[in-house]
Amino acid sequence: MILVTGATGNIGSALLEALHARGVGPLRGLTRDAARASFPQGVETVEGDFAEPDSLKPALKGVRSLFLVPRLGSDADILEAARQAGVEHVVLVSSITVQTHPHLGPAQDNLAVEQLLKETGMAWTILRPTQFASNALMWAPSIRGRETVRAPYAGTALPTIHPADIASVARVALTEPGHHGRTYALTGPEPMTARQQVEAIAAVLGREVPFAEISRRQAHAQMVAVFGPEAADAVLDVTGGDVNPELLMVRDTVSRVTGAPARPFRQWASENADAFR
Repeated sequence: MILVTGATGNIGSALLEALHARGVGPLRGLTRDAARASFPQGVETVEGDFAEPDSLKPALKGVRSLFLVPRLGSDADILEAARQAGVEHVVLVSSITVQTHPHLGPAQDNLAVEQLLKETGMAWTILRPTQFASNALMWAPSIRGRETVRAPYAGTALPTIHPADIASVARVALTEPGHHGRTYALTGPEPMTARQQVEAIAAVLGREVPFAEISRRQAHAQMVAVFGPEAADAVLDVTGGDVNPELLMVRDTVSRVTGAPARPFRQWASENADAFR
């Protein structure tokens, strides 16, 4: 039994699809609201709330491998519940900022979860992706409204990753040997600036999408309401304010692990065009 947490999210939903398509099973998807979940036929749907670790016990029963999206509850309690349930292997989604921006609060939080996992005695595989292509959805309201997209650090090019590529690496780690005790830094196939990402979305839509660079102060004022002050600063540092050259590197990890090339941002934009129409 493989349990996928965050099963309705960008990574979890793609992972369940990839596992199911290859006949892997049995599979179980964890969600807080089973009525809203739509999993592939044959995938068992279970309800649970990370904020209440005891509610996860039925979901963990009989589970051999766990795909874990962290920081949605008490990770120490969740990992302990998994250990007690007899889970043998955990694939954890962390962040590349653990190695590129270790001084930032969110990176330290992710590192703490990595260390908690290693201390459980369960086998582990850690995924450290860079910026998600799906972060571009924050521009969707402006693009749908035919307004100007405004973003800071328009010249900083990051190798944004398609969430399905994170899922592909997770699938391999969960189902094939040789991935226990491994940490994988994951990126997309090419660096792209925010301006280039908007241009890619415009090309898919077949119309012009205006873009304007704004200052860090302007961006911070917009982001505080969503992320809070510390997280807003961290996001802005990672996306251009405190760029570590290591963050800009394109890595071939996706292709090495999965045998398939990493998906370009343009593919993600094409697959999600309706969100911007």
